[in-house]
Amino acid sequence: MCSHQKKSEDDSCSITYPREVKVQKTPSASGHVNLTCNSSCPLTDPQTVFIWYKNGKQENKPQAKHPSSSPDIFSCAVKDHENLISAEVCVADKKCSTVNYVNRRICALQSSSINISSQYSHPDNKQPKFKVWYKIKRGEKQEAEKLTEAERRVEFSDNKNHHNLIIKQLKKNDSAEYIFRVQTNDEEEIRFDSPGVTLVVTDLEVKFNPSPVVTEGDRVTLTCRTICPLTHNTNYIWFLNGRPLTLTENQNKHLVLHPVSSQHAGNYSCSVKTNQNKKSTEKTLTVQRISRSAPVAAGVAAVLLVIILLSVFCWIRNKRTSCQSPRVEPSENMEQLNPVPEDEQDQDPVDHYYSTVYFSENHNDPPYSNIQHHQLQEQQHTPYAVVHLRSN
Repeated sequence: MCSHQKKSEDDSCSITYPREVKVQKTPSASGHVNLTCNSSCPLTDPQTVFIWYKNGKQENKPQAKHPSSSPDIFSCAVKDHENLISAEVCVADKKCSTVNYVNRRICALQSSSINISSQYSHPDNKQPKFKVWYKIKRGEKQEAEKLTEAERRVEFSDNKNHHNLIIKQLKKNDSAEYIFRVQTNDEEEIRFDSPGVTLVVTDLEVKFNPSPVVTEGDRVTLTCRTICPLTHNTNYIWFLNGRPLTLTENQNKHLVLHPVSSQHAGNYSCSVKTNQNKKSTEKTLTVQRISRSAPVAAGVAAVLLVIILLSVFCWIRNKRTSCQSPRVEPSENMEQLNPVPEDEQDQDPVDHYYSTVYFSENHNDPPYSNIQHHQLQEQQHTPYAVVHLRSN
């Protein structure tokens, strides 16, 4: 269901706050009034059943038509959602007493102060003698507690049919339902069938999403959490290691750190601007550094693998080259040129062989001038056999 105070279709709906059910009074013929329980939003179930209250007491067989002079008071609610009740309506204006509330549900912080406001009316000939607030804890077997100013935390104020209950330094035990009653005499029966104002006292708590332990570069969202939505628009203040954070944007209940770094690590707490002295318990955010040993090890392993592959490749290549190259037998002291068989000369007349090479002591002689030829051929390129050097 949706509230008649909705400003946009995108607003979320609530069956608890703000109030949306109301009694509509329509004049009819023959001095009667028709009462209808309406909601500003279409009901999801056309068979929705309404509950009627007459003079604060649930009515088993409600009537739609009532005499216009009736002093009775009516209100209504949706079945199974009795905590969402309409304002009280008097059939005959100015002939009965009514009590309504500005807010039906209030969520407040522990140690703060709240103001529960009521509106009341009464017949001109019946001035109220007592204006009393009661504290009730539904579901518990205990009588309603009548509030007095004897307790210093409780105060009352009254101004033009508005009566206010002020509670200071709220405690968790103050969470309850508060009902205001106007009495014209001491013997008047006080009934608590119709609901009053529900007060929920909560603390602030810091929550981390996804976790209080993150890694550098991650995204983490901090939320200043309460067990119920605070009634009034609230500005939040964030603290890191006890010092308030200076943020460029308007601070709200969510603090986003992205990308998170080691500078963000520390103890976080939060408070509301209207009550900075009441801070949440500190919660620690741990930021782990990115491990650099793994990339370095992987890089070293890759370099070593490349070196090994290159070494194997070069070894294989050198081995193949050495197998294909002609074998040379060097000798420092070679005395005699190997003789060349004659049959090999006959078989290969193209090759020229030299039997002896003499080195002249006269360095003026041109090189190879003392070489004796066994054969001379027209072939210009002459292969040489093994040359042996002999000392004279």
